[in-house]
Amino acid sequence: MNDRRQARAAGSVRGVNYAQSPLLASPTPAWRSRFVVALVGLGFVGLLGRAAWIQVVRPDFFQQEGAKRIEARLESPATRGRILDRSGVMLATSVQVPSIWANPKDLRATPQQLRQLARLLGLDAQELGERLGNRKIGFTWLRRHVEPELWDQVKALGIKGIYQTAEYRRRYPEGRAAAHVVGFTNLDDEGQEGVERAFQNALEGRTGRYKVVRDRLGRVIDDVGVGVDTVDGQDVQLSIDAKVQYIAFERVREAVEQHKAKAGSAVVLDAQSGEILALANWPSYDPADRSRLSGEQLRNRALTDTFEPGSTVKPLIMAWALETRRVKPEQVIVTRPGSLVVGGFAIRDAHGHDSLTAREVIQKSSNVGIARVAMGMPPQEMWELYSSLGYGQRPQMEFPGVAGGRLRPFKSWRPIEQATMSYGYGLSASLLQMARSYTAIARDGEIIPITMLKRSEPVTGTRVFSPATAQEVRHMLQMAAGPGGTGTKAQTIGYSVGGKSGTAHKQMGHQYASNKYRSWFVGMAPIERPRVIVAVMVDEPSAGVYFGGEVAAPVFSTIVQQTLRMMNVPPDLDVRSQLVARAAPQPVAAEETVQ
Repeated sequence: MNDRRQARAAGSVRGVNYAQSPLLASPTPAWRSRFVVALVGLGFVGLLGRAAWIQVVRPDFFQQEGAKRIEARLESPATRGRILDRSGVMLATSVQVPSIWANPKDLRATPQQLRQLARLLGLDAQELGERLGNRKIGFTWLRRHVEPELWDQVKALGIKGIYQTAEYRRRYPEGRAAAHVVGFTNLDDEGQEGVERAFQNALEGRTGRYKVVRDRLGRVIDDVGVGVDTVDGQDVQLSIDAKVQYIAFERVREAVEQHKAKAGSAVVLDAQSGEILALANWPSYDPADRSRLSGEQLRNRALTDTFEPGSTVKPLIMAWALETRRVKPEQVIVTRPGSLVVGGFAIRDAHGHDSLTAREVIQKSSNVGIARVAMGMPPQEMWELYSSLGYGQRPQMEFPGVAGGRLRPFKSWRPIEQATMSYGYGLSASLLQMARSYTAIARDGEIIPITMLKRSEPVTGTRVFSPATAQEVRHMLQMAAGPGGTGTKAQTIGYSVGGKSGTAHKQMGHQYASNKYRSWFVGMAPIERPRVIVAVMVDEPSAGVYFGGEVAAPVFSTIVQQTLRMMNVPPDLDVRSQLVARAAPQPVAAEETVQ
């Protein structure tokens, strides 16, 4: 009996007899079950309300929030258009290069790695620390537009949180020679100077934007759709000839160095189309490396610098006198005794002549002779002539910073001012304006608009002189560049040339410097049917000679000869007779200076 009781007791220890548990036997309050049921019901109602709130009341908001976490808007940058010369030679193009950036939130680097990173990027430790120190931001540039080799070295450091992205950088194959024409862009590929700035809207294109779906690691797993298509920039084809540009640039640079001058410029125009074939300046700069760029290098002097054009305007005044029949080519003009007093001021010639024909006035560059011709015109006529030739007006061309010069209203002219304006004193113009005014002589009396873009259609001009007048003045210019003239060094083997030299004292404030000059030469070739107009300016030559016929005319000669050959213009002169003539050099006549 005792053994059975002990066995039942042991079984009850090993297993609980729930049927006989006093806890289950006790009665459960009714409110407890109701409370549990109520809690479940409230939870269900809350879930139902939340679902209604998300799916019915504010579905757009939650869809947007969800999209933010899995969708991304990516940009596809447009490729900037190329800049080409008239033959398709590349003047500017874009290439992909790495740009290095960092996410300070993800940065993991040892002090030694940071020192190596700073050395590779060319940053000091403090500057690098400032860029990486703010752990609240997720992006900072370290260095943009680097060579791929540099990125490979940075990547080899194994620093977490350092990344690269592909950007475009401009390349300028012609370098310094075409710098003032092409210009340059900033790091954001926005044009800052030259053609890059003038045609920014056409060159930049349009950045594409599209949506993608990413996983939790940021990897793109699907395209949602394209928002804006990428449109690459348009190519811009210039009228510039890269070969002519290089020739003009080198000749100007050599002249500046030879004559120890401050600066120099040259403009080459197609006399028939008005296209600018070359626009060269020295000093220049490398558009791909502007770390030491100065204002002197940046100035596009041929377009922005204005000065008194001096004797180069004498042929224009003579042309109008011929056009209005005030003088004839062989008419004798009294220039004795080599001076002329107007309003109490004396106008002088460097070498006095008793008398000169109208042709010889241009050939000898007589201030007295041209002043006598000009004083026979009403001031309004002179003003209208200069205006019709583009003086005092900004040239209508596609380029930033083009100067318009100065031409005062004729009503304010005193007699002495009218006289001095006939030989280029009292008005101002850029070298480009001077070159353009000569198209009226080169194109049989029509002045034409000029352009930096390649033209495919014939251009129409505005008539200023008759064809007969223009032809006669071209012969006067040929005399001025020939024996007994002021520009004999402008002569070119194989081609007839005509042009006018000029020399003027530089204006310093309200006075003229006695020992500082500008020298220039403007002319055309071949003389019967000109194909090119070349204008050359040398600023402050200081090696002993300063006359335009000595300093600028030789530059004109070289540019004309090489340009016409490249344009396949047949020679119009017998080369052998020219070589014989050159064996006995003719003295250069002294030209008049503006004082």
